[in-house]
Amino acid sequence: MSKKKQKLELTWIGKDDRPKLESRILIEDPELSYHAQVKHDGDIFDNMLVHGDNLLALKALEGDLAGKVKCIFIDPPYNTGKAFEQYDDGLEHSIWLSLMRDRIELLKRLLSDDGTLWISIDDNEAHYLKVLCDEVFGRRHFVADIIWRSSDNSNNDAKKVSLDHNHILVYSQSPDWETIKLRGDDSKYTHFKNPDDDPRGPWFDGNPLGSPNPRANLQFTLTSPQGHIIEPPANGWRWSRDTLNEKLETGEIRFTPDGRGIRRRTYLWEQKGLPPSSLWIDLDETGHNRQAKSEQKRLFPGWKKEELFVTPKPEKLLKKILEVCTYPGDLVLDSFAGSGTTGAVAHKMGRKWVMVELGDHCVTHCVPRLQQVIDGSDGGGISNDLGWKGGGGFRYYHLAPSLLEKDKYGNWVISKEYNAAMLAEAMCKNLGFTYAPSQDEQEYWRHGHSTETDFIFVTTTSMTHAALKKLSEDVGPDRTLLVCCKAFNADADAFDNLTIKKIPHAVLSKCEWGKDDYSLNVANLPMAKTDEEIEEERMRDELPLFGQGEEE
Repeated sequence: MSKKKQKLELTWIGKDDRPKLESRILIEDPELSYHAQVKHDGDIFDNMLVHGDNLLALKALEGDLAGKVKCIFIDPPYNTGKAFEQYDDGLEHSIWLSLMRDRIELLKRLLSDDGTLWISIDDNEAHYLKVLCDEVFGRRHFVADIIWRSSDNSNNDAKKVSLDHNHILVYSQSPDWETIKLRGDDSKYTHFKNPDDDPRGPWFDGNPLGSPNPRANLQFTLTSPQGHIIEPPANGWRWSRDTLNEKLETGEIRFTPDGRGIRRRTYLWEQKGLPPSSLWIDLDETGHNRQAKSEQKRLFPGWKKEELFVTPKPEKLLKKILEVCTYPGDLVLDSFAGSGTTGAVAHKMGRKWVMVELGDHCVTHCVPRLQQVIDGSDGGGISNDLGWKGGGGFRYYHLAPSLLEKDKYGNWVISKEYNAAMLAEAMCKNLGFTYAPSQDEQEYWRHGHSTETDFIFVTTTSMTHAALKKLSEDVGPDRTLLVCCKAFNADADAFDNLTIKKIPHAVLSKCEWGKDDYSLNVANLPMAKTDEEIEEERMRDELPLFGQGEEE
């Protein structure tokens, strides 16, 4: 009997429970946004620092960033059971897996076709996280488990083994993705010399490469000046006879002194480098945790130990990651910003960046650090290596409150904190429209679009039949319009080019409203509802919405 192959999956309690995320809008805080006083060529100013729950923030960013991020680096809580100052890192294992799965699925949707995800993690969850990522990405998309030497000295107090490394799990959106090959510094190429002042630079002698595939036109012999016949390699020469003769004339290829062989000059400038190793143990190249803490002390002199971020990453580590997977101008994202290392390094390397952080250190650590980077005054990390002098800027955002809130009767109504523009943008996000208000006063009703002929209009007024008739005439027969209003007094099917929905009816079932915290912090997790509370909610939700006008 043939046996069916069973798909191996990681299972845990609550795996099938998935949040219904609200698509929040982002609100800029100009007082915390920052930019350089002068502009240089190549400066990037539209970087983003977002303060808020990272799952809600990723959902808010999805519409604009889906398929555009070249590199995502995250350093999530390791679930070690130790309580750090900035966050509680002691989640129960199954809860941690669910929260990570929800984030990784969203992050995958943000990656470009040639994008990669890099996750720093330790032994507590690394192997479970590997299987989880295999499920989300597919095993063919696993690139490597890089071992990063995170400590410059072993722990003498360790009871079993001193853990001196972290894992960096790497996944690619495309299974055919390749790293950028790094040549490294010239100290690794000391065998390249230029004794005869070759204008093409330093070189060393090597054997001419044969063709990778057999080709008849490359199977020919050479005759040296001494009259010796030189046979081709097994698959033939790498070049045609004409090309090889040209290289003989220029001196790139020459006969050996005895005339029995040929040699080829391999030039230093031709070296494209090698793919990175999976062992990152050179402390000078990728840094270590103690170095990262020293960098932070330099940034914030005079701060007490308990004021500094507990688990920063060294700038050299992020530099290495960005070197092998991005180019200047590419977009980099970190949804666990911590002390802001990813944004600082990306900024200095000329990459665009987006960072998200829930904790207060978004303001206390990230903002002043990035201000120093922009002013060119941080003076640490990779600044000297790159000759960084400052420039560019970023915008600081926070998540808007939930679009809907409950009134004193327990009914869902539009939040009082929303003005007309915020409401229109939020409705566009939650209904799949691109928010793009028309600047033409005659087309005041164009708040967003889903296609070139399908639009959305959002208003808090009660629409009468006459108002809807005028709106239908303005839209015209070749376009369609979704009208979202607080109430309406008309036949919803009376106008062929209009679809009329009431707020909040139009979005009420779309997601979980009023939930602000999906963080990886067990202290902030909601308590499970009792059977009595569930029944009470069910009864309350079946009541008609308060003050919403006619039913559809």
